Amino acid sequence: MLPVLPVLFWAVVVADLVSLAGGYALGHTLAKPLLMPLLALHARVCGGPRLLVAALLLGWGGDVLLLSHADAAFLAGMASFAAGHICYLVLFRRYGSAARTGGAWLTGAYGIALVATVALLWPDLPAGLRVPVAGYSLLLTAMAYGATRLGLVAGAGGALFMLSDTLIATGVADWPQLPRPDFWIMLTYIAAQFLLVRGTLDERHAPATAYREVRPTTP
Repeated sequence: MLPVLPVLFWAVVVADLVSLAGGYALGHTLAKPLLMPLLALHARVCGGPRLLVAALLLGWGGDVLLLSHADAAFLAGMASFAAGHICYLVLFRRYGSAARTGGAWLTGAYGIALVATVALLWPDLPAGLRVPVAGYSLLLTAMAYGATRLGLVAGAGGALFMLSDTLIATGVADWPQLPRPDFWIMLTYIAAQFLLVRGTLDERHAPATAYREVRPTTP
């Protein structure tokens, strides 16, 4: 493990969030593209599987694309994040355990959250974004639910990812926003990705238990 990587990552996190809180757009533009590459490098150095690194780098692609406010960039960014969610889903399936998912009540809770969110946002979304946002929301919810296969830490990360992207969607739908909405979006997003990394690394390094499924030994 290289101690400098976590220090650099958290320094960039602070720079980004302070820039957003203070309305310093250039600081955010410079800091945001550095976040996921630093976290991905740290994850890989700590023994994280390639699927985790791929998910983070696809998140980086989405981060960069969403710096633009054009509709085409938004759709491309959403596609990049969607590909990252697919990597996460495969990762959770490979290294997680269905015994941890909480059963029917949690499945129902995520299902209700998905249906309610899409139904409420649908009338206010631009016509060209309704179907893509609904499809992305389905994949995002599946990822968040799947994260619970790795335990509470990763599960919290998945839930925060849902919250972060829902905040973005409410902005696209032109709903009333909190002050400095980008600050809250990035705060929840950074926490989500960090917890997903932490949960994955904890699972990879933990000793085998009776609740675990057989996993591949290669990353």
